[in-house]
Order: sequence, then structure tokens, then C-alpha cells
Amino acid sequence: MSLKGLCLGTTKRESMRTLRFSIALLLSLLSALLSAEEYPSFQALVDAANENDILMPPPGTYAGPVSIEKSLVIDGQGKVVIDAGGKGSVIYLDSDGVTLKGLRLTNSGDSHNDIDSGIQVRGNFNVIKDNVIDNSLFGIDLGQAENNIIRRNRISSKPVEIGVRGDAIRLWYSFNNKITDNIIRDSRDMVVWYSKDNLIARNDARGGRYSLHFMYAQHNEVLENHYEDNQVGIFLMYSDGVVIRNNYIAHAIGPTGMGIGFKETSDVDVHDNRILYCATGIYLDISPYDPEATNRLTGNLIAFSGIGIQFLNDWKGNIFERNRFKGNITQIAVGGGKTAKRNDWSGNYWDDYEGFDQDLDGVGDRPYELYGYADRIWMDVPYAQFFKGSPVLEVLDFLERLAPFTDPDMILRDEKPLMSAEAVQ
Repeated sequence: MSLKGLCLGTTKRESMRTLRFSIALLLSLLSALLSAEEYPSFQALVDAANENDILMPPPGTYAGPVSIEKSLVIDGQGKVVIDAGGKGSVIYLDSDGVTLKGLRLTNSGDSHNDIDSGIQVRGNFNVIKDNVIDNSLFGIDLGQAENNIIRRNRISSKPVEIGVRGDAIRLWYSFNNKITDNIIRDSRDMVVWYSKDNLIARNDARGGRYSLHFMYAQHNEVLENHYEDNQVGIFLMYSDGVVIRNNYIAHAIGPTGMGIGFKETSDVDVHDNRILYCATGIYLDISPYDPEATNRLTGNLIAFSGIGIQFLNDWKGNIFERNRFKGNITQIAVGGGKTAKRNDWSGNYWDDYEGFDQDLDGVGDRPYELYGYADRIWMDVPYAQFFKGSPVLEVLDFLERLAPFTDPDMILRDEKPLMSAEAVQ
């Protein structure tokens, strides 16, 4: 066969394979669409129920979307699936006093504009618990919804790139809700925007972008959550009066990876958290923003990270007490050649402290002082960040510490450094 004939034959075979694949894909989509339409209507069951009824549907798969506008208890007992067929949200909840439990909600639409979700909540005093929400763009969306309980649900988004997934749980102008004990996998973010007085506790989120993102959200509590393998742990923007306590945040890595971040945020309590293996443990950008307020960071373990705490610039008003800094490549970094001395540092444990405790009171005999030598080049020159931790900068830093040819800047001073990390307990 000639080269030309061989090429033509190869092109025809590739075209046939492409055509067969396209036909198979089309048939698969048509089959899914037809099978979804063949499911019995769950809306019919809801419409037939009376106010305050307990609805326990027979096991099986039902067609959505479903609109609920009356008070009901719907118990799927772990045996009921509602499939939206790729259109809209699986359930639209526009009522008060509804309980949804034991359901699997799947196959929402893919519109971000319409917030296609497993459940859209537009009511108050509802309970959503023990459900599985999968292949849904957004998980649970609360809009102007108050006093709801979202508990023990397992939520995942559609299998698409992280930036175009939906949020696992989304609060918008929603107050006094309790979001507890949920398991979140491979969604985008959990967001709390323009919402206050919410409890977010004991949730487990992995494989996403922001584990938890606050925006203009005041007086919320974040307790005992497990956030791992997300790009960012907890980020607060313009969100005052938040309490962050006893959370585990790990492996927030990448160019923007951080455990906890502050942006113009004041009056925040960050206590007894474990922040491990992050690009940056804690990041502070003009926080506290209110000049008469403080942020209080106490009893935290910040360990095995690239940077323990990073300040965008020379700022003041933060109190650091009884924190443990262990195994970080850089303990504290401040942009712009500035220092962190205007913050309060007292009674922290620093694993690079070089001092003694002759009176055996558990506190170093002399202060812990952190200076910026040649290694701060990477802090101030963006292109030099590529060489952070490299032998070149390490040698340069060693030589300048050995025989300084410039006056190093003192970044911070802790008057009462602890000799043991266990003393913080």
C-alpha cells in the first residue's frame, strides 16, 4: 500500500472511532435522560401529603426536582434516591419546620447563576441531616435562612475542575444556623457571606479550595473542625468577632496555601488550633483593621510549615501568647523589610531558641529575639522566593550571622520564651 493510501486508511479509522465514540456518548446521555424521566415523581408524593405529615416513601429512585412549600418530615431511611436528571436543584425548600433525612440527592444541574444545588434552603427552623448529596454542583445553599440545622450530611460536587465546582455549603445573609458534623469531599468552598451568629463545628472537609471562607460575616464560631488537603484552611475577610478554636488544619499548600488568613479583620479569637504542614501557617493583612481592637492568638501549634506567621506589612494589635512554633522553615516573615515588634509576643515556645533556664521555672533566662539577616532577601524580592531554603541563601545567611556586614533588623522579641512545648498545655 502506498504511503498516501496508508494515511487515508488511518484517517478513516480514526474518524470511525471518533464517530462511534460520539454515538456511544449521545446514546449514554439519552439513556440517562430517559431513565430519569421514567422514575416516579417525588413531587407527587409531596403534593399529596398534608401539612406536618411524616412522609416515608417506599425505597427506590424518584425523579426531581422537588419543591417543598409546607411543613413535612421526609425520612428516606437511607433507601430513597432523588435524581434531578441534570436540571436545576434537586430540592427547593421554601418553608419552615421541614425535616429532610436519610435521602440521597443527586444529579443537579450545572448552572452557577441559578445555584443548582442538592438543596436550596429559603426557610427557617428546618433540619437537614444524615443525607448524601453527590454529583450536585452546590451542596446545600442557605439564602436568607435562619435557625436551620445542617448535620451529618455527606457532600461532594460534580467531577470537574476545582474552580468550576460549586460550594459544599453556602450561607448568604443567613443567621443563627448550626452547621455541624458534615463530611465534605471534592467540593470548591464552604462560604459564609454577610451572615452572623452561626456555629460551624466538627465538620471534615478535604480536597477543596477554601475549607471555610468568611466575607463580611460577624460573630460566628468555628469549633473542632478537621480541614485537610485544601488550598486554604480558614480565611476571614472583613469579618469581626469570630471565634476559631480547637480546629485541625493541615496540608494547605501551593502558591496561596495558608492555614488561617486575615484580611482587614478585627477582634478575632484564635485558640488551641493545630496548623500543620502548610505553605504559611497564619497570614495577616492589615489586621486588626480597627485601631482600637486586637486579635488574640493563643495556645496554637504552628508546625512544619514554610512560614509560621506571615505579615503583609508592619502592623500592630495582635497578641501572641502560649503558641508553639516547631519545625517551620521560617518562623516569622514580614513584607517590605519591616518588623513585627509592634505586636505583643509573650510566653511562646520557639524550637530555635538558644538559651538556658537556670532557675528551672520553665521560662528562658533571656528573651527570644528573631533577627532578619540575609535570608530576608526572599521576603522582599519576589524573584528571590524561588531560592528560599536553597544552599545559596542558607550559606549567605550563615556567613552574615557569623560576621554581619549589615545591621540585622529585629523582627520580634518574646520576653518570656517557654523552654518546653509541653509547658503550653
